[in-house]
Amino acid sequence: MKRQWRGRTTATAEQTGTRHHALTLDGVTREYRSGVVALHPIHLTVPRGRFLAVMGPSGCGKSTLLQCAAGLDRPTAGTVRIGGTQLSSLNEAALTRLRRERIGFVFQAHHLVPSLSVAENVALPLMLGGESPGDRHLRALAAVGLGDRGGAVPSELSGGQCQRVAIARALVTTPDIVFADEPTGALDPAAAEEVLTLLRQAVDRDGHTVVMVTHDPFAAAWADEALYLMRGKLVWRQERPEAADIRRVLKELGGRTA
Repeated sequence: MKRQWRGRTTATAEQTGTRHHALTLDGVTREYRSGVVALHPIHLTVPRGRFLAVMGPSGCGKSTLLQCAAGLDRPTAGTVRIGGTQLSSLNEAALTRLRRERIGFVFQAHHLVPSLSVAENVALPLMLGGESPGDRHLRALAAVGLGDRGGAVPSELSGGQCQRVAIARALVTTPDIVFADEPTGALDPAAAEEVLTLLRQAVDRDGHTVVMVTHDPFAAAWADEALYLMRGKLVWRQERPEAADIRRVLKELGGRTA
């Protein structure tokens, strides 16, 4: 299997300005009460229309980084901005609303509601926000190739199909950014490639921004840029990564490869 896209088409020179960043981390640190430092000061900007892969061994801080970036955890120090909104300035209600309306999530486990139909699962973020879905959820399903399965329930779909539904649900609100945590970790190679193709298309075709945590060099090679964490520190980053280069660097750093 190999990626069919080789160059980024959506981001423009204008989009590299600070106000066009989808995500900004400025000196983000996370220290727990036990004294364990999960993240040392992280400085990172992700322009809109960008696909970023975050890599590293277990316990390196990549999940903590995602949680702080998505407003699921509050950093000990530093600031996080989604677009122009500083998360520390929001109360819990406003932060919940921001996560629902401006952030999409795709996890290794698809977390679909088993009692709801596929179409209802995709419409759920809109309905929780008090919006009528209209046909937006149906268009989102069609975009991931499942327009004919809206009436099915998750148990009637394969794992790969459920993950495609999760992508449709993440994109239905047209979020500022999508966070994907090991989205291909439980999939076979063919289903993984389908999911990565959809994430890549979401960036190239629709201008979405994706930050993906992965341990898989093949998955990371679909991104515009890969960065690597070790013991909570950003130690390496590469533009337009290739799987072979990633494996070589991970071997040198002593990290896990797939």
